[in-house]
Amino acid sequence: MQSTPRFLQGVFAFDGKGLETPLPLDGSLRYTVPDGLVAQTVYFRGGNSSGELVYVLLLRDGDPMRYFPIGARDAVHVPLRVVEDLAAGTVVELQVAAPAGTAGTVVLDLGLVEV
Repeated sequence: MQSTPRFLQGVFAFDGKGLETPLPLDGSLRYTVPDGLVAQTVYFRGGNSSGELVYVLLLRDGDPMRYFPIGARDAVHVPLRVVEDLAAGTVVELQVAAPAGTAGTVVLDLGLVEV
């Protein structure tokens, strides 16, 4: 069985609207599992340049799937031990939430594998 790695990654500026208000950052942080394949998320890495706690929200078909908090001026690496199959047509997306008035930059890298 052949697997293909996929990544949602990049460096993105943000302006926080509140920790209860995650916002999409860029269209490149959205992925749809192709027809005939299954995908799994395998890790998350993120960095935060701001002086406040932020979090990255992984959505599955618009619903929260995982929350990744990132401390002020900090970075995290989260190997995902609990993986779930994402069926063909499933849409995953990364969004960021930060306290209102907080501006910064996040470095994001979500690793997926298609099987």
